[in-house]
Amino acid sequence: MFTCHAPKVRGQEGAKTLRQEFGAFVSLWLRPSLPWLGVSIFLSLFFFYPLARILWLGLNSASLSGIGIPSLRLTFYVLLFTLYQAFLSTLLTLLIGLPAAYLIARFDFRGKSLLRLLTAIPFMLPTVVVAAGFNALLGPRGWINLGLMRLFGLDSPPIVFVYTLWAILLAHVFYNTTIVIRVVGNALAHLDPRLEQAARLLGADKWRAFWWVTLPLLRPPILAAALLVFLFDFTSFGVILLLGGPRFATLEVEIYIQAIQVFNLPLAAVLSLIQLLCTLAFSILYSRIVTRLAVTTAPRAAASNLHRARSWREKLFVGGMLLLLLALFLLPMASLPLRSVARLESARGERTAVSYGLTTDYYAELFVNRLGSLFYVPPFEALTNSLIYATVTVILSLSLGFPVASALARPGRLERLLDPFLMLPLGASAVTLGLGFIITFNRPLLAGHGSLITSPFLVPLAHTIIALPFVIRSLQPALASIPDHLRQAAAMLGASPLRAWFTVDWPIVSRATLAAAIFAFTVSLGEFGATSLVSRPEYPTLPIAIYRFLSQPGGLNYGQAMAMATILMVVCATGIYLIEHFRLPGAGEF
Repeated sequence: MFTCHAPKVRGQEGAKTLRQEFGAFVSLWLRPSLPWLGVSIFLSLFFFYPLARILWLGLNSASLSGIGIPSLRLTFYVLLFTLYQAFLSTLLTLLIGLPAAYLIARFDFRGKSLLRLLTAIPFMLPTVVVAAGFNALLGPRGWINLGLMRLFGLDSPPIVFVYTLWAILLAHVFYNTTIVIRVVGNALAHLDPRLEQAARLLGADKWRAFWWVTLPLLRPPILAAALLVFLFDFTSFGVILLLGGPRFATLEVEIYIQAIQVFNLPLAAVLSLIQLLCTLAFSILYSRIVTRLAVTTAPRAAASNLHRARSWREKLFVGGMLLLLLALFLLPMASLPLRSVARLESARGERTAVSYGLTTDYYAELFVNRLGSLFYVPPFEALTNSLIYATVTVILSLSLGFPVASALARPGRLERLLDPFLMLPLGASAVTLGLGFIITFNRPLLAGHGSLITSPFLVPLAHTIIALPFVIRSLQPALASIPDHLRQAAAMLGASPLRAWFTVDWPIVSRATLAAAIFAFTVSLGEFGATSLVSRPEYPTLPIAIYRFLSQPGGLNYGQAMAMATILMVVCATGIYLIEHFRLPGAGEF
């Protein structure tokens, strides 16, 4: 009896063992990989594949053979200027950002929370808004030039700011000072004050204690902030295009010129390849140096390091830094809405006179197609397009980012392996991404269908690639903060997994989800680099419309550009305020 059933028993045991091995395989590899399925397919199709096409075109012997000595000389000078302006911009940003970080980390004063919000807004403002703001302040029709012309009776603007190197540097400082303030200030605020106190007890004065104790501990965050600022300045596009012009072309601007204006895709691909290699080198340098210089200290609550200004030197420092920061951040942003409602009328006599008045005509013109042209898109339609693109970007970013953020909240080997790939879109420039889209999707994907490059849906796809890393990093801390015992308690009480998620998880992650959605919406609304390459003329976004109106002569065009930039600035500033309000405490500054 036992002999005849033995093969059956062994067969059942073998099948059971096979099922166990398959179940172990599913648990070990397939189940953890499911949250990564959507984002892997998306990034493979719309990020890595376009970049691979750029690399292939840039390294193709046929393309390289068509690039002559003048193009090589141009490439060398463009790369040299890109490094030069990025170095100068980083140096100036550190000169202003480090004292500002010390101010916010060590001093308590009235209006400090408002100042933090004010310094955070420029980092998220679209480049066209920043360019319009400095144009309204220091441009040929800016307030300062108009005031000087009226005061001294001049016929031409005395200050030449637009299309100069100083315009680029000042705009970069305006943009990136908040990085130094947040990164260095956050580290300084949590340093143990007893370290400096011990140095003072051993005979060191305040300056030597800072130089020999505090500064070495701050070296990693200072270097990290400097490398981040340099990377953002190296890949800057909109600021240089609008405030520097073709005379000060960087790699980003030259890629745009060669791809859109000259139609020299091989040279544009070579420039993109050089930029990708430089960006990769800076990223590797960032990770290695920061890891080597990391110093572990006993962190303290930020409030324990704050104090009111006591001596006259401290009061002078606080007052001077407040005036400097308010002038740097507030004046360009305040000049923009004021210029959008100002009617300027010039009268010539013995002296040039400029009369001022208030008007809403520039806002009213946003809804009008005055010439009745079939090819003219009113700015209000551009705003509608931007809102539609931003909404689609939010849906795509949250749909792709939520599963990945949930997986990263409890990281395993697979998550630690794939996590760095999510940050790669931050290193690639938006213009390079747009060029990759042009090269990749200018042919039909399927026979009998049109190419994807003619579809307006390509714009939110590009925006999603840019916004996705920020969305994941916004959701991950909130999902990681959910205690497992709460889910277990809900399951023991009979809740299904879906009901447990809505009962336990959602109340905790809802604020972070809203902040991530606002982040994606704001990024999409102001994106300019990739959009300038892939958007269709009949479906422009608001930043594209602002750029077009700023490039056209005439006071009406200029006023409409100021009005559109004001609307975009208000929306982005509101988004930053909501992100700061709903951001998870302790989730980090960036």
